[in-house]
Amino acid sequence: MSRVPGLLGRLGESLSRMGERLDERRAEAERDDPLDPPYATPHEVPHEAPAAPAPPDVTPESAAPLPEAETATTAEPGRSVPAPPSYAPAVAARPDPAAAIPWGLRVAAEAGVRLLVLAGTVWVLMKVISSVQLVVLAFVAALLITALLQPTVAMLRRKGLPRGLATAVTAVSGFVVMGLVGWFVVWQVMDNVDNLSDRVKDGIEELKHWLLDSPFHVTEQQINEIAKNLSEAIGANAEQITSVGLQGVTVIVEAMTGILLAMFCTLFLLYDGKKVWEWTLKLVPAQARPGVAGAGPRAWRTLTAYVRGTVLVALIDAVFIGLGLWFLDVPMAVPLAVFIFLFAFIPLVGAVISGALACVVALVTNGVFTALMVLVVVLAVQQIEGHILQPFILGRAVRVHPLAVVLAVAAGGLTAGIGGAVVAVPLVAVLNTVVGYLRAYTTEQALRSTPEPRGATAFAVAPVPAPGAIEAEAK
Repeated sequence: MSRVPGLLGRLGESLSRMGERLDERRAEAERDDPLDPPYATPHEVPHEAPAAPAPPDVTPESAAPLPEAETATTAEPGRSVPAPPSYAPAVAARPDPAAAIPWGLRVAAEAGVRLLVLAGTVWVLMKVISSVQLVVLAFVAALLITALLQPTVAMLRRKGLPRGLATAVTAVSGFVVMGLVGWFVVWQVMDNVDNLSDRVKDGIEELKHWLLDSPFHVTEQQINEIAKNLSEAIGANAEQITSVGLQGVTVIVEAMTGILLAMFCTLFLLYDGKKVWEWTLKLVPAQARPGVAGAGPRAWRTLTAYVRGTVLVALIDAVFIGLGLWFLDVPMAVPLAVFIFLFAFIPLVGAVISGALACVVALVTNGVFTALMVLVVVLAVQQIEGHILQPFILGRAVRVHPLAVVLAVAAGGLTAGIGGAVVAVPLVAVLNTVVGYLRAYTTEQALRSTPEPRGATAFAVAPVPAPGAIEAEAK
C-alpha cells in the first residue's frame, strides 16, 4: 500500500508532460500554417481546407471533430465560430446598399429631400404670413417709412437734439406731410367731381360721334345696344355691387388699422431701431451670428437707398407729367399727378396704370388728340426715368435684373395684393445684397482658415506681377 501514492504521483506527472507536449505540437502546427488556425473566421478559411493531423499520442476517437453545436458552445470566449464545412455552397457577399445606388441618383435624392424640406418650410411660412397679412404689411410699411425718415433723425441728433425729441419731430412732420397730401387729393377730387362728370358726358358724346364717322362702320343702333346692355348688366348685378361696397368699407377699416399700426411701429423703429436689431441677432445661431451682423447694416443701406431713390424718381415723374397735364388743360391735373407719384412705388405696373388713367381722363374730357399728347408725355417721362433717373439715382446699390423685378412684382401681387407688389422689389434688392455679402464672407473665412502654402507649392500659387509693375514700384 505504500507504493500506491508513488504510482499515482508518477501517473500524474506523465499526464502533465503529455498535456504539455500536446500544447507544444498545437502551437507548432499554428506557426507552420498561419492561414489555417484552429478557430479561424469563416472568411479567412477556404471551404476545402485539409484537416490537421491528429497527435500520435491521441487516439482517433479523441481526435474526431466535435459536432458543430458542441464546438460553438465549447469555444473559448472571444473566439468566433469555425469555418463552414467543405460541402457548404459558396455565397457571394452582398454589396452595401448605398454603393449599389448610382452616384447621380443619390445626389438627386439628397437634393430632392432638401428641396422638399425647404418648400415645406416656405409653404408654412407663407401660410403664417397670410394669416397675419395685415400685421406683416404694416411692419414692412413701417420699415420703408423708417428708412425714409432715419436720415432726418440722424441729422437732428447731430445738431444736438435728444433722441426722443428728434424722433418725435421727424415722425410728426412726416405723418403731417402724408396726411396733407392725402387730404389735398381728396379735396381736389371732390371739388372737381361735378366738372369732371359734365366733361365725361361731353367726352362720351364726342366719342360717339367719332365712332359714327370712323371707318369702323359703327352704327348708332349698335352704340345704343351697347349702352343698354351696360345699364342692364349694372341693374342685374346691383346686389354684387352693393356687396363690393360693403367689402370696401371693411377694406377701409383694415386700412386704417394698418396705418395706425405702421405709425406705432415707425415710432419705435426710429427711437430704438438699434436695440431691436441687437435683440434680433440673439435669435440667430452663434456660428452664423457674425455673418448676419455684417449683412444687416448693408441690407439697411440698400433699403434706404431704394426708398429715397424711389421717392425722388416718383416726385420727378409726378411733377413733369402733372405739368404736361396742366398745359394740355386736362381736368384734375394735380390729383392725377399725386396718383402718378403713389403708383410709382409699384415698379413697372404702377407706371402703366397711372399713365393709362391719365390718358383715359384726357380722352373722355378733351378728345382723342389730347389723349394722344398725354400718352406722348407719359412715355417720354418714363423713358427718361428708366434710362437716366433710375441708373443715376439708384445706382448699383439696388441693381436688380428686370426679369427678377417682373417676377417679384407678380408674386407679391398674387400673394398680398397691392401691398405685396409694393414691397416685392425692395425685398428682392435686400435679399440680393444679403446673399452677395454672405457669399463673400464665407469665401473670406474659408481663405483665412486655409493654411498658407509652403515650399514649391507657394511658388506655384504665388500671384504673378503684371508687366511693368515691378519697375513702377521701384520708381
